[in-house]
Amino acid sequence: MYYLPIEYHQPLFRPPSEGNSLILQVTLGCSNNECAFCEMYKTKKFTVRKREKIKEEIQKVKQLRVPVQKVFLADGDAFVLSTNRLLEICKDINDSFPSIRRISAYALPSNINSKSIDDLVELRKAGITLLYIGIESGDDEVLASVSKGETYTSTKEALLKLKKAGIKASVMVLTGLGGKKYSKQHAFQSAELINETQPEYISTLVLSFPYGIEKFRKEFKGEFIEMNQKELLEELRLFIQNIELKNSIFRSNHASNYLVLKGRLNQDKEKLLGLIDGALEGKVFLRPEWVRGL
Repeated sequence: MYYLPIEYHQPLFRPPSEGNSLILQVTLGCSNNECAFCEMYKTKKFTVRKREKIKEEIQKVKQLRVPVQKVFLADGDAFVLSTNRLLEICKDINDSFPSIRRISAYALPSNINSKSIDDLVELRKAGITLLYIGIESGDDEVLASVSKGETYTSTKEALLKLKKAGIKASVMVLTGLGGKKYSKQHAFQSAELINETQPEYISTLVLSFPYGIEKFRKEFKGEFIEMNQKELLEELRLFIQNIELKNSIFRSNHASNYLVLKGRLNQDKEKLLGLIDGALEGKVFLRPEWVRGL
């Protein structure tokens, strides 16, 4: 957004939709950090940053007199903080940036579930109106195989709590996560979880292997059979085909995806399925491998 006088602890990650947001690292790393598919925070020891340091960074940005409208709380597990701690941070943000419209963060389902509905309502009133949840899969066997630390039930409970509290959810499903052996159950159960929770935003990414497939296979609890491009598209089609939504925004435009898809579900379901069919028939452009590696 602007030049910011903040010395970030690298690596730093944020959702694509937070590109114009002020990013505040309220924690470093991820409290779980056990997922076989995720290498984002392996170089970091999970740490809760002191409020004084966060306030100092907020004040530095305030002095720039820029109209901060959105703030994203990093790193990968900001919502592990207690309700009181998050409310303190929200107060510091609101006091410093009168133009603020939204505060958001990544959140694990277990950390959402550790908070009551009343807690979540308080946090929503304080400005936290959107949480990004990597559900990865709705299948318990796949979730256990990649050491996610969550289940179908824990994720469903968390998403329904957010809806009851009035906090929007942006969820992510990881295509190919179970490999060829678990592909169908991964697609079916993920669609079922989405149907039962009706999140406002849904995105899909494709499983990648930044440190090589053998490292992932070693950490995967079970038999992992890598999927080819055609099989990944077929899995994505099965997932979308079985989704029944009232009005959710769907995106499959992350760099990892072979096929860029955008639309509303179920409104645009047939159009999206048609694009996947076109790709399977070789009639629709697919991203080359070097783009996915960016």
